[in-house]
Amino acid sequence: MTDQQTAYIRFESPVRHERGHYPGVFVLVNGLARDGRLTAEQERFRRANNDWYDAAYPNPTHVDPTVYDLDVNPGAVAWFKTTATHLIERVPGYLDILAAHGIPVRTLRSADPGRVVYEDDVQIVVVPRAHDQ
Repeated sequence: MTDQQTAYIRFESPVRHERGHYPGVFVLVNGLARDGRLTAEQERFRRANNDWYDAAYPNPTHVDPTVYDLDVNPGAVAWFKTTATHLIERVPGYLDILAAHGIPVRTLRSADPGRVVYEDDVQIVVVPRAHDQ
């Protein structure tokens, strides 16, 4: 039985992105890759695991192209359902890469992280309450 206080989990930067939200762990690692800052080993991990994630669960934008649209859903971010343990167990490798580059990450847990704009069996995408007024 899932504890209602930990129904969802998110790994994100404690620093706002220029778009106004807190970027998640995948955005942060992919940004390091885009900037050419990953070691060869880190890049191999990122590519292999990104490919695994792409195959393991739906991309919300393939279901609803507006899910992350700033005008439609300002500040929308994804949260894992805590029952998606097969997805969550791969996150520490991403956290290790970020730690090696001195990039802080916080882990958030919530039973109600915001207005749900997308949901499947492993994740939700929400507009945080601060953006939903």
